[in-house]
Amino acid sequence: YMGAVGSSRVMCDNVPGLVSRQRQLCRRHPEAMLSIGRGVAAWTAECQHQFRRHRWDCNALERGQRLLGRVLLRSSRESAFVHAISSAGVVFAITRACSQGELKSCSCDPKRKGSAKDSKGHFDWGGCSDNIEYGIKFARAFVDAKERKGKDARALMNLHNNRAGRKAVKRFLKQECKCHGVSGSCTLRTCWLAMADFRKTGDYLWKKYNGAIQVVMNQDGTGFTVANKRFKKPTKNDLVYFESSPDYCIRDRDVGSLGTAGRVCNQTSRGMDSCEVMCCGRGYDTSRVSRMTKCECKFHWCCAVRCQDCLEVVDIHTCKAPKSTGWISRT
Repeated sequence: YMGAVGSSRVMCDNVPGLVSRQRQLCRRHPEAMLSIGRGVAAWTAECQHQFRRHRWDCNALERGQRLLGRVLLRSSRESAFVHAISSAGVVFAITRACSQGELKSCSCDPKRKGSAKDSKGHFDWGGCSDNIEYGIKFARAFVDAKERKGKDARALMNLHNNRAGRKAVKRFLKQECKCHGVSGSCTLRTCWLAMADFRKTGDYLWKKYNGAIQVVMNQDGTGFTVANKRFKKPTKNDLVYFESSPDYCIRDRDVGSLGTAGRVCNQTSRGMDSCEVMCCGRGYDTSRVSRMTKCECKFHWCCAVRCQDCLEVVDIHTCKAPKSTGWISRT
């Protein structure tokens, strides 16, 4: 988003893609934009990790916003995941910045004071509890602002998935404690609330992506109903989508697909990363490459592991390109 906080008005006016409400928040909280930038990096990396074995691998992000924008316009499962994980990334980054004292508008959770009780007995709130409520509030105001302008089905879908992403971060808020007393006897405990690693949120939303529910707008245009009556009604934690995903086999600008030509596939897998599935039946090329690896590692007391460098020859399988390798565009 940006590298340094200067004149907030000049800076915020030069951030591409913001709607007016987001620019207002940017001017009011310019230091928060640095945190949002870190959040963007975190959720982008997490999206690419979760989709690393799939035809659509979230790397359209690296080719600029235009391709990603095409994905988000389709109201597909991938769009649902991106909205959820990006919203979660902003919550995580803003909450972390609050705890680290980087934002003027927030600090540690002010509600976690005094004494409390849990299944292990009494404890005192101490340390710096993550202010997740502020992170959620800021993320809702900033991320949802883009959808508040529209009242159409896609806006409702995006708002639903944005909320599911925010709730996912809060789901993994955990209580951590430190014992005090003679020889760590734990006669006294000091506790605080802390967010889990962002990977837990990513793994959870990945499961929700795989179980995403296809919906249609209800008749009065205020909400959703399931497209297939055999499936359960979506909860606030579920991801929802309207239209089926393309196969992402070939380069197609209209759907934001880079295709799978040149992608590495797994010859022995039977999953989504198998050469049959990844290459969409087009076949694959095999090249033999040499690489250095660590081998014959031994543990030495105390406390080191020493390894030798070994030359390893491996076969790399990459998907063949379709006969026509150019971009497909229907416009």
